[in-house]
Amino acid sequence: MEDTVVLRGRRFRLLIPPEEIERRVLSLAEEVERAFPEGEILVVGLLKGSFVFLADLVRAFRRTVLVDFMAVSSYAGTESTGVVRVKKDLDLPVEGKNVLLVDDILDTGRTFKKVLNLLREKNPRTLKSCVLLDKPERRVEPVEADFVGFKIPDRFVVGYGLDWDELGRQFRGIYAMEE
Repeated sequence: MEDTVVLRGRRFRLLIPPEEIERRVLSLAEEVERAFPEGEILVVGLLKGSFVFLADLVRAFRRTVLVDFMAVSSYAGTESTGVVRVKKDLDLPVEGKNVLLVDDILDTGRTFKKVLNLLREKNPRTLKSCVLLDKPERRVEPVEADFVGFKIPDRFVVGYGLDWDELGRQFRGIYAMEE
């Protein structure tokens, strides 16, 4: 495991090692399962950033899960544009189901709030949310996740599915851009 990686000439330093991520994902799965009523859980991942986290989280569950994805966008480069677009909606019905929204990172809250509202309109039995990373310093919308893997400082991060214009998803750890 490297302490630093370079993307587009910028150096990124290891912020969260893979072993720490693995331990936290296992404990998150236990927390989520305890919080939901009996029955299956429909896990809704936000593409593309959540796919690695979602895969590990789902494999850690002991109960039946269904998986579906939404694709939304609000980023250009390293900054949020403030405009949230739904590029792919769900294929599975939500009404009457236990639903867990999974995202890679909660920062401004614009995308997260919009997607939570869209899911609420579909009348789930229960709706909860889980994020791998939370950057509370960046919040512009008053929204919080029910389950948070790690709170991190306001730094741009890549790895474990998170990217910089599609680069860096493959790193097993999470790396923060050096200033």
